[in-house]
Amino acid sequence: MFIDKVKIYVKGGDGGNGCIAFRREKYVPEGGPNGGDGGKGGDVVFYVDPGARTLLDFRYQRHYKADRGEHGMGKGMNGRAGSDLRVAVPPGTIVYDAQSGEMLADLVRPDDAAVVAQGGRGGRGNSRFVTAVNRAPRLAEKGEPGEERWLRLELKLLADVGLVGLPNAGKSMLLSTVSKARPKVADYPFTTITPNLGVVDVGDGRSFVMADIPGLIEGAHAGAGLGHEFLRHIERTKVLIQILDGSGFAGQDPLQDYAAVDRELALYDPALAERPKVVAINKIDITEARANAPRLAEALRANGREVFPISAATGEGVREMILRVADILEATEAKAAPPAESERPEKTYRVRPSGFNVRRLDDIYVVEGEDIERIVAMTDFDNGEAVRRFQNILKKMGISDVLREKGLKDGDVVRIRGIEFVYME
Repeated sequence: MFIDKVKIYVKGGDGGNGCIAFRREKYVPEGGPNGGDGGKGGDVVFYVDPGARTLLDFRYQRHYKADRGEHGMGKGMNGRAGSDLRVAVPPGTIVYDAQSGEMLADLVRPDDAAVVAQGGRGGRGNSRFVTAVNRAPRLAEKGEPGEERWLRLELKLLADVGLVGLPNAGKSMLLSTVSKARPKVADYPFTTITPNLGVVDVGDGRSFVMADIPGLIEGAHAGAGLGHEFLRHIERTKVLIQILDGSGFAGQDPLQDYAAVDRELALYDPALAERPKVVAINKIDITEARANAPRLAEALRANGREVFPISAATGEGVREMILRVADILEATEAKAAPPAESERPEKTYRVRPSGFNVRRLDDIYVVEGEDIERIVAMTDFDNGEAVRRFQNILKKMGISDVLREKGLKDGDVVRIRGIEFVYME
């Protein structure tokens, strides 16, 4: 089953809690603090698996969660970091944040990988809070919660050559003729309802991947007939083969069919109109198509197109076209700028925004911002020292001043990350 769109949930591992501990050794009656740090939570990492071709596996497992970090321990022992959860995706997978629509990653090459949910930072143990004033701190941070979100995955097939045309033009028949792919072939429109891939062996040491895209109809660029679902699969192709039914079946004019598909491609993505393309006048094994072929070829060549009369059913003219397509593909790849030689990191991290925002919601002042929300999550509010440290952070970040500018008074309620505080000067 070919699946190219799914929605899943991911969560990075929570960080381990920092430890509050003191040296307790013989002849050291007042040993200093030695609580260790918690370990970092594991990341959820998507990486490209060249052997994968569909998002089917995500239909059966929709929740992915990395391991949490271990808690810190006494004697200065830090907790172990949680293991990353590595999830394989097929090449051509685009990852979007399901809520904001932001594109997080476009995974194409075999060495591409991206962190889609970061693990939380481990909390610091009390040995990290020693100051000249406080030599024996009794506070430690809790582990930071791992990042969690819903993702939308979309697959755009990676193919060198794309077959486009109206329904029943013979695209699937051509793919089955030139490759070992076996798409469904029948004598009625919309036989193909999902894209198919096949590897074409040119026979001279060259080969390329060909994609059979389900037939397009008028209005496909605007989504008619699931146009968007099909058209996005040819965005990455380097060369297009437009298949025409040369027989003029049911009174259709093949030249009008050609113009209709050409128009839909250009309206969906103007870059597709500039893509190298050849036109195959198919079904010349039928008398009407063979009779029409010279007229159609002359008109299309006058329009600057390379034209090949073929029969996908018998193979007539197919090899000549495939050889020419291989030449065009080779020339296109030669023109492409070589990739920059640089070290590619195994994982790419999203830069977290800084800053905060204060707004009033009825009688409550709501403070939002990733930095302050992370600090709230890592503060133990049952610990007096930790609460005093949190108050100092609010002052240093300027949040207290902004709250007062907004009209905050003694007894008012402030909410940060779902936790409510009563403000006292």
